[in-house]
Amino acid sequence: MTTPAQRLPALDALKGLCCMLIVWHHLAFYGPMSDVVHPYAPWLTGWLYDYSRMAVQVFLVVAGFLAAASLAPQGVARFTQPGRLILRRYRRIVLPYLVAVTASVLVAALVRPWFDHSSVPAAPTWLQLIAHAFLLQDLLGQEALSAGIWYVAIDLQLFAVCVLLFSVAHRLRQRWPGLPDRLGAWLVSGLALLSLFFFNRQPGMDTTALYFFASYALGMVAFWVAAQASTSTRTLWILCVAAVCTLALVLDFRGRQALAMTVALLLVWLQSAWQAGRARNGLRLRWLEQIGLMSYSIFLIHFPVCVFVNAVVSYFWPAQLLANAAGLVAAFALSLLAGAALYRGVEARTIKATRLPLASVAPC
Repeated sequence: MTTPAQRLPALDALKGLCCMLIVWHHLAFYGPMSDVVHPYAPWLTGWLYDYSRMAVQVFLVVAGFLAAASLAPQGVARFTQPGRLILRRYRRIVLPYLVAVTASVLVAALVRPWFDHSSVPAAPTWLQLIAHAFLLQDLLGQEALSAGIWYVAIDLQLFAVCVLLFSVAHRLRQRWPGLPDRLGAWLVSGLALLSLFFFNRQPGMDTTALYFFASYALGMVAFWVAAQASTSTRTLWILCVAAVCTLALVLDFRGRQALAMTVALLLVWLQSAWQAGRARNGLRLRWLEQIGLMSYSIFLIHFPVCVFVNAVVSYFWPAQLLANAAGLVAAFALSLLAGAALYRGVEARTIKATRLPLASVAPC
Protein backbone atom coordinates (compact mmCIF):
# COMPACT_ATOMS: atom_id res chain seq x y z
CA MET A 1 0.00 0.00 0.00
CA THR A 2 1.14 3.53 -0.71
CA THR A 3 -0.56 6.24 1.32
CA PRO A 4 -0.04 10.02 1.10
CA ALA A 5 1.76 9.86 4.46
CA GLN A 6 4.16 7.20 3.21
CA ARG A 7 4.96 9.28 0.11
CA LEU A 8 5.77 12.37 2.18
CA PRO A 9 9.57 12.78 1.86
CA ALA A 10 9.73 15.09 4.88
CA LEU A 11 8.82 12.14 7.14
CA ASP A 12 11.91 10.19 6.13
CA ALA A 13 14.07 13.31 6.40
CA LEU A 14 12.71 13.97 9.88
CA LYS A 15 13.36 10.38 10.93
CA GLY A 16 16.87 10.57 9.50
CA LEU A 17 17.70 13.69 11.50
CA CYS A 18 16.31 12.22 14.71
CA CYS A 19 18.10 8.93 14.15
CA MET A 20 21.43 10.74 13.95
CA LEU A 21 20.64 12.68 17.12
CA ILE A 22 19.91 9.44 18.99
CA VAL A 23 23.23 7.91 17.87
CA TRP A 24 25.09 11.02 19.04
CA HIS A 25 23.16 11.01 22.31
CA HIS A 26 24.34 7.50 23.08
CA LEU A 27 27.90 8.38 22.08
CA ALA A 28 27.78 11.29 24.53
CA PHE A 29 25.99 9.29 27.21
CA TYR A 30 28.03 6.11 27.39
CA GLY A 31 31.64 7.19 26.93
CA PRO A 32 34.51 6.84 27.57
CA MET A 33 35.45 8.68 24.35
CA SER A 34 32.98 11.45 25.16
CA ASP A 35 34.44 11.74 28.67
CA VAL A 36 37.81 12.64 27.13
CA VAL A 37 36.25 15.15 24.72
CA HIS A 38 33.86 16.72 27.25
CA PRO A 39 36.30 19.15 28.94
CA TYR A 40 37.11 20.66 25.54
CA ALA A 41 33.51 20.92 24.26
CA PRO A 42 31.27 20.81 27.35
CA TRP A 43 28.41 22.70 25.71
CA LEU A 44 28.21 20.24 22.80
CA THR A 45 28.54 17.00 24.75
CA GLY A 46 26.25 18.41 27.45
CA TRP A 47 23.55 19.25 24.90
CA LEU A 48 23.81 15.84 23.27
CA TYR A 49 23.69 14.19 26.70
CA ASP A 50 20.67 16.13 27.97
CA TYR A 51 18.53 17.05 24.98
CA SER A 52 19.16 15.00 21.84
CA ARG A 53 17.38 12.02 23.43
CA MET A 54 14.13 13.99 23.07
CA ALA A 55 14.26 13.02 19.40
CA VAL A 56 12.45 9.86 20.56
CA GLN A 57 9.31 12.00 20.86
CA VAL A 58 9.54 12.74 17.15
CA PHE A 59 9.69 9.02 16.39
CA LEU A 60 6.60 8.46 18.56
CA VAL A 61 4.57 11.15 16.79
CA VAL A 62 5.66 10.01 13.32
CA ALA A 63 4.86 6.38 14.23
CA GLY A 64 1.35 7.42 15.27
CA PHE A 65 0.95 9.42 12.07
CA LEU A 66 1.81 6.37 9.96
CA ALA A 67 -0.35 4.10 12.11
CA ALA A 68 -3.38 6.29 11.43
CA ALA A 69 -2.55 6.27 7.71
CA SER A 70 -2.59 2.49 7.53
CA LEU A 71 -5.01 1.38 10.24
CA ALA A 72 -7.76 3.99 9.97
CA PRO A 73 -7.07 6.86 7.55
CA GLN A 74 -10.63 8.17 7.94
CA GLY A 75 -10.85 7.37 11.64
CA VAL A 76 -12.58 4.04 10.86
CA ALA A 77 -10.67 0.75 11.03
CA ARG A 78 -10.05 -0.99 7.74
CA PHE A 79 -8.65 -4.26 9.09
CA THR A 80 -10.55 -7.34 10.15
CA GLN A 81 -8.02 -9.61 11.88
CA PRO A 82 -6.45 -7.76 14.82
CA GLY A 83 -4.52 -10.73 16.18
CA ARG A 84 -2.94 -11.50 12.82
CA LEU A 85 -2.13 -7.83 12.32
CA ILE A 86 -0.31 -7.56 15.67
CA LEU A 87 1.59 -10.77 14.96
CA ARG A 88 2.68 -9.44 11.55
CA ARG A 89 3.81 -6.24 13.23
CA TYR A 90 5.86 -8.30 15.69
CA ARG A 91 7.47 -10.22 12.82
CA ARG A 92 8.16 -6.98 10.99
CA ILE A 93 10.15 -5.46 13.85
CA VAL A 94 11.61 -8.46 15.65
CA LEU A 95 13.91 -10.02 13.02
CA PRO A 96 16.32 -7.08 12.59
CA TYR A 97 15.95 -6.45 16.32
CA LEU A 98 17.13 -9.98 17.19
CA VAL A 99 20.10 -9.64 14.82
CA ALA A 100 21.09 -6.39 16.54
CA VAL A 101 20.66 -7.82 20.05
CA THR A 102 22.78 -10.83 19.05
CA ALA A 103 25.47 -8.47 17.76
CA SER A 104 25.37 -6.57 21.05
CA VAL A 105 25.80 -9.78 23.08
CA LEU A 106 28.71 -10.93 20.90
CA VAL A 107 30.49 -7.57 20.96
CA ALA A 108 30.06 -7.36 24.73
CA ALA A 109 31.56 -10.84 25.12
CA LEU A 110 34.48 -9.86 22.87
CA VAL A 111 35.43 -6.62 24.67
CA ARG A 112 34.47 -7.52 28.25
CA PRO A 113 37.86 -9.09 29.16
CA TRP A 114 39.81 -5.92 28.30
CA PHE A 115 37.23 -3.11 28.45
CA ASP A 116 35.89 -2.67 31.97
CA HIS A 117 33.14 -0.09 31.51
CA SER A 118 29.56 0.29 32.72
CA SER A 119 28.26 0.51 29.13
CA VAL A 120 29.20 -3.12 28.43
CA PRO A 121 26.24 -5.43 29.22
CA ALA A 122 26.88 -8.37 31.49
CA ALA A 123 26.69 -11.89 30.09
CA PRO A 124 22.97 -12.57 29.54
CA THR A 125 20.92 -15.10 31.46
CA TRP A 126 18.40 -17.39 29.78
CA LEU A 127 15.56 -15.35 31.30
CA GLN A 128 17.04 -12.19 29.80
CA LEU A 129 17.28 -13.76 26.37
CA ILE A 130 13.71 -15.08 26.46
CA ALA A 131 12.38 -11.73 27.72
CA HIS A 132 14.20 -9.90 24.93
CA ALA A 133 12.90 -12.31 22.29
CA PHE A 134 9.32 -11.39 23.23
CA LEU A 135 10.07 -7.69 23.90
CA LEU A 136 9.18 -8.08 27.57
CA GLN A 137 12.51 -7.18 29.16
CA ASP A 138 11.37 -3.93 30.75
CA LEU A 139 8.03 -5.28 31.94
CA LEU A 140 9.86 -8.22 33.57
CA GLY A 141 12.57 -6.02 35.09
CA GLN A 142 15.41 -7.53 33.04
CA GLU A 143 18.50 -5.48 32.23
CA ALA A 144 18.58 -4.41 28.59
CA LEU A 145 21.21 -6.01 26.36
CA SER A 146 21.46 -2.97 24.10
CA ALA A 147 20.73 0.74 24.31
CA GLY A 148 17.41 2.12 23.14
CA ILE A 149 15.67 -1.21 22.58
CA TRP A 150 13.04 -0.23 25.14
CA TYR A 151 11.57 1.82 22.31
CA VAL A 152 11.02 -1.27 20.15
CA ALA A 153 8.93 -2.87 22.91
CA ILE A 154 6.97 0.36 23.42
CA ASP A 155 6.34 0.68 19.67
CA LEU A 156 4.78 -2.79 19.57
CA GLN A 157 2.68 -2.04 22.67
CA LEU A 158 1.41 1.23 21.18
CA PHE A 159 0.51 -0.41 17.89
CA ALA A 160 -1.27 -3.27 19.66
CA VAL A 161 -3.24 -0.87 21.89
CA CYS A 162 -4.47 1.06 18.85
CA VAL A 163 -5.44 -2.11 16.99
CA LEU A 164 -7.35 -3.34 20.04
CA LEU A 165 -9.12 0.00 20.54
CA PHE A 166 -10.36 -0.02 16.95
CA SER A 167 -11.38 -3.66 17.31
CA VAL A 168 -13.38 -2.84 20.44
CA ALA A 169 -15.02 0.05 18.61
CA HIS A 170 -15.97 -2.28 15.75
CA ARG A 171 -17.53 -4.79 18.15
CA LEU A 172 -19.45 -2.07 19.98
CA ARG A 173 -20.83 -0.70 16.72
CA GLN A 174 -21.94 -4.17 15.70
CA ARG A 175 -23.87 -4.44 18.95
CA TRP A 176 -25.18 -0.87 18.94
CA PRO A 177 -25.29 0.38 15.31
CA GLY A 178 -26.26 3.86 16.44
CA LEU A 179 -22.78 4.56 17.78
CA PRO A 180 -20.57 6.97 15.77
CA ASP A 181 -18.67 5.58 12.78
CA ARG A 182 -15.44 7.04 14.14
CA LEU A 183 -15.84 5.54 17.59
CA GLY A 184 -12.34 4.05 17.34
CA ALA A 185 -10.82 7.49 16.81
CA TRP A 186 -12.73 8.78 19.83
CA LEU A 187 -11.47 5.90 21.96
CA VAL A 188 -7.90 6.68 20.86
CA SER A 189 -8.42 10.34 21.72
CA GLY A 190 -9.90 9.48 25.11
CA LEU A 191 -6.94 7.28 26.06
CA ALA A 192 -4.62 10.02 24.79
CA LEU A 193 -6.19 12.48 27.24
CA LEU A 194 -5.72 10.02 30.10
CA SER A 195 -2.09 9.58 29.09
CA LEU A 196 -1.48 13.31 28.73
CA PHE A 197 -3.03 14.33 32.05
CA PHE A 198 -2.26 11.27 34.18
CA PHE A 199 -0.18 8.33 32.90
CA ASN A 200 2.59 10.49 31.41
CA ARG A 201 3.03 12.16 34.79
CA GLN A 202 3.80 8.84 36.51
CA PRO A 203 7.52 7.99 35.97
CA GLY A 204 6.95 4.44 37.18
CA MET A 205 4.74 3.76 34.14
CA ASP A 206 7.45 4.46 31.56
CA THR A 207 7.76 0.76 30.73
CA THR A 208 4.21 0.73 29.35
CA ALA A 209 2.49 2.15 26.29
CA LEU A 210 0.17 4.20 28.51
CA TYR A 211 3.03 6.53 29.45
CA PHE A 212 3.83 7.32 25.80
CA PHE A 213 0.37 7.06 24.29
CA ALA A 214 -0.27 10.82 24.26
CA SER A 215 2.64 11.46 21.86
CA TYR A 216 1.69 8.51 19.64
CA ALA A 217 -1.96 9.59 19.52
CA LEU A 218 -0.94 13.17 18.67
CA GLY A 219 0.58 11.75 15.49
CA MET A 220 -2.64 9.89 14.70
CA VAL A 221 -4.75 12.98 15.32
CA ALA A 222 -2.36 15.00 13.15
CA PHE A 223 -3.05 12.66 10.22
CA TRP A 224 -6.81 12.87 10.71
CA VAL A 225 -6.71 16.66 10.99
CA ALA A 226 -4.56 16.99 7.86
CA ALA A 227 -7.06 14.79 5.99
CA GLN A 228 -9.89 17.28 6.57
CA ALA A 229 -10.95 18.82 3.28
CA SER A 230 -12.21 22.04 4.83
CA THR A 231 -9.59 24.58 5.88
CA SER A 232 -11.90 25.95 8.57
CA THR A 233 -12.49 22.48 10.03
CA ARG A 234 -8.78 21.77 9.98
CA THR A 235 -8.05 25.07 11.73
CA LEU A 236 -10.68 24.39 14.38
CA TRP A 237 -9.16 20.99 15.17
CA ILE A 238 -5.65 22.47 15.31
CA LEU A 239 -6.85 25.05 17.83
CA CYS A 240 -8.55 22.36 19.92
CA VAL A 241 -5.46 20.16 19.99
CA ALA A 242 -3.22 23.10 20.82
CA ALA A 243 -5.56 24.24 23.60
CA VAL A 244 -5.70 20.80 25.25
CA CYS A 245 -1.93 20.35 25.08
CA THR A 246 -1.31 23.85 26.41
CA LEU A 247 -3.60 23.17 29.36
CA ALA A 248 -1.71 19.96 30.12
CA LEU A 249 1.60 21.82 29.98
CA VAL A 250 0.32 24.59 32.25
CA LEU A 251 -0.70 21.97 34.82
CA ASP A 252 2.63 20.12 34.53
CA PHE A 253 5.18 21.36 32.02
CA ARG A 254 7.01 18.56 30.21
CA GLY A 255 9.42 19.46 27.46
CA ARG A 256 8.89 16.12 25.76
CA GLN A 257 5.14 16.78 25.40
CA ALA A 258 5.74 20.32 24.15
CA LEU A 259 8.00 18.87 21.46
CA ALA A 260 5.42 16.18 20.58
CA MET A 261 2.71 18.84 20.15
CA THR A 262 5.02 20.95 17.97
CA VAL A 263 5.91 17.98 15.76
CA ALA A 264 2.24 16.99 15.42
CA LEU A 265 1.32 20.50 14.24
CA LEU A 266 4.30 20.47 11.86
CA LEU A 267 3.07 17.19 10.35
CA VAL A 268 -0.39 18.66 9.79
CA TRP A 269 1.18 21.53 7.86
CA LEU A 270 3.55 19.27 5.88
CA GLN A 271 0.83 16.80 4.92
CA SER A 272 -1.60 19.56 3.96
CA ALA A 273 1.06 21.28 1.86
CA TRP A 274 2.03 17.99 0.21
CA GLN A 275 -1.56 17.14 -0.66
CA ALA A 276 -2.05 20.59 -2.12
CA GLY A 277 1.09 20.20 -4.24
CA ARG A 278 2.88 23.12 -2.60
CA ALA A 279 5.74 21.04 -1.18
CA ARG A 280 6.44 18.67 -4.06
CA ASN A 281 9.02 20.86 -5.74
CA GLY A 282 10.70 22.07 -2.57
CA LEU A 283 14.13 21.32 -1.21
CA ARG A 284 14.83 17.58 -1.03
CA LEU A 285 17.52 16.27 1.29
CA ARG A 286 17.74 12.87 -0.33
CA TRP A 287 20.70 11.69 1.75
CA LEU A 288 18.75 12.50 4.91
CA GLU A 289 15.68 10.74 3.53
CA GLN A 290 17.82 7.67 2.85
CA ILE A 291 19.05 7.66 6.44
CA GLY A 292 15.44 8.00 7.55
CA LEU A 293 14.47 5.01 5.43
CA MET A 294 17.13 2.97 7.24
CA SER A 295 16.61 4.65 10.63
CA TYR A 296 15.19 1.57 12.37
CA SER A 297 18.18 -0.57 11.42
CA ILE A 298 20.63 2.19 12.36
CA PHE A 299 18.81 2.68 15.66
CA LEU A 300 19.10 -1.05 16.40
CA ILE A 301 22.71 -1.71 15.43
CA HIS A 302 24.52 1.45 16.48
CA PHE A 303 25.05 0.45 20.13
CA PRO A 304 27.32 -2.59 19.56
CA VAL A 305 29.24 -0.56 16.98
CA CYS A 306 29.74 2.28 19.47
CA VAL A 307 30.76 -0.11 22.26
CA PHE A 308 33.38 -1.73 20.02
CA VAL A 309 34.87 1.58 18.86
CA ASN A 310 34.88 2.89 22.43
CA ALA A 311 36.70 -0.25 23.56
CA VAL A 312 39.38 -0.03 20.86
CA VAL A 313 40.06 3.68 21.29
CA SER A 314 40.04 3.41 25.08
CA TYR A 315 42.52 0.53 24.96
CA PHE A 316 45.05 2.13 22.60
CA TRP A 317 44.56 5.86 23.20
CA PRO A 318 42.78 6.24 26.55
CA ALA A 319 43.53 9.94 27.07
CA GLN A 320 44.41 11.39 23.66
CA LEU A 321 41.93 14.07 22.61
CA LEU A 322 42.40 13.77 18.85
CA ALA A 323 42.08 9.98 18.85
CA ASN A 324 38.93 10.07 20.98
CA ALA A 325 37.33 12.84 18.90
CA ALA A 326 38.13 10.88 15.74
CA GLY A 327 36.75 7.77 17.43
CA LEU A 328 33.40 9.49 18.02
CA VAL A 329 33.17 10.44 14.34
CA ALA A 330 34.25 6.96 13.27
CA ALA A 331 31.67 5.31 15.55
CA PHE A 332 28.95 7.50 14.06
CA ALA A 333 29.97 6.76 10.48
CA LEU A 334 30.32 3.03 11.13
CA SER A 335 26.88 3.01 12.77
CA LEU A 336 25.38 4.38 9.56
CA LEU A 337 27.21 1.78 7.47
CA ALA A 338 26.22 -1.08 9.79
CA GLY A 339 22.63 0.17 9.74
CA ALA A 340 22.65 0.20 5.93
CA ALA A 341 23.94 -3.39 5.91
CA LEU A 342 21.29 -4.51 8.41
CA TYR A 343 18.58 -2.75 6.42
CA ARG A 344 19.54 -4.31 3.09
CA GLY A 345 20.38 -7.72 4.50
CA VAL A 346 17.51 -8.20 6.94
CA GLU A 347 14.98 -5.40 7.36
CA ALA A 348 14.16 -4.82 3.68
CA ARG A 349 13.63 -8.55 3.20
CA THR A 350 11.47 -8.69 6.31
CA ILE A 351 9.31 -5.84 5.02
CA LYS A 352 8.81 -7.73 1.76
CA ALA A 353 8.09 -11.03 3.54
CA THR A 354 5.51 -9.48 5.88
CA ARG A 355 3.75 -7.43 3.23
CA LEU A 356 0.09 -7.35 4.21
CA PRO A 357 -3.04 -6.99 2.11
CA LEU A 358 -4.55 -3.53 1.93
CA ALA A 359 -7.11 -4.21 4.66
CA SER A 360 -4.50 -5.18 7.24
CA VAL A 361 -1.23 -3.42 6.43
CA ALA A 362 1.04 -2.39 9.31
CA PRO A 363 2.98 0.88 9.24
CA CYS A 364 6.68 0.59 8.53
